[in-house]
Amino acid sequence: MRKQKVILLSLIMVALFFPLPASGQDFPTKPITVYCGFEAGATTDLTARALAEEGQKILGVPVVVENKTGGGATVATTLIAGKKPDGYTLAVVASSVLDVRHMILDVPYDPFKDFTYILSYGNYIGGICVKKESPFQTLNDLLEHARKNPGALSYSSSGIGANQQLAVEYLAKQAGVKFKHVPFKGGAPACTALIGGHVDFTAGAGIHLTYVKQGIFRMLALTIAEKKDPDFPDVPTLKDLGYKDLPTQDFILIGPKGLPDPVFKKLEAGFRQAAYSPEFQKVLKNFSLPFSFKDRRQFEAEFPKLYEFYADLLKEIGIKTRK
Repeated sequence: MRKQKVILLSLIMVALFFPLPASGQDFPTKPITVYCGFEAGATTDLTARALAEEGQKILGVPVVVENKTGGGATVATTLIAGKKPDGYTLAVVASSVLDVRHMILDVPYDPFKDFTYILSYGNYIGGICVKKESPFQTLNDLLEHARKNPGALSYSSSGIGANQQLAVEYLAKQAGVKFKHVPFKGGAPACTALIGGHVDFTAGAGIHLTYVKQGIFRMLALTIAEKKDPDFPDVPTLKDLGYKDLPTQDFILIGPKGLPDPVFKKLEAGFRQAAYSPEFQKVLKNFSLPFSFKDRRQFEAEFPKLYEFYADLLKEIGIKTRK
């Protein structure tokens, strides 16, 4: 009898010091961290914070955004791939970091195997912008100058392999011109470079729209756009001007591979509700960003097609890929 009591007491002590992990049904019980792949103030950061603010109201725990910049969001993506799949660490990144950037940069993750795709909530709006003082009034003006002065014009983007860079290089290939690319860690410093006169134009990733609205930039064309933006009705798309463009680019919420199904369902339901909330919709509208919701099934169905598109595109425009 005494032996049984000792065993029972031992089991109780083990339970106290080494509690069993909570089931997915109990999730969440503590704050959730969301890594943002771009700097504070960037379009991705601002939308991630808005989504987090609405998400925490629904999930019942704080949702905290941490900026993990570098490599055009490859740093944040690499970090999230190595996290425990418990639902408490997620990331908001641009789709380019998953469907194309790993083909160019040496990264330690596999976009097909290392993540749980939760949802996407909107599209980036790209734009080719010059300062208002620029002599280039139209995209054709800029291209004509580039034809007469090969390689003389420089442009900034949010990083090597960013969709904005690829859109410009694709345009350059079609137009028979060459530009000098100056990459930055995000859209905000890329815009700052144009303001400072360090480049001739910028391939905007979303934050450029703020400067367009303020009259600091003149947007010559929309890139990565299916149609004209109603907020900028006079700005043509590349397709309007007779050029091929890239597919739209998404804001994507991801987690590590292997999120338990009950945890995934709660995250998906909570952030879905947050994305559709009037408050979050207002934020997107204020930044002139199109709302575009995709669930995991939709994204996973599109991903292989995007992968093939970019593999072919990189060959066409002559950007070297990893072996």
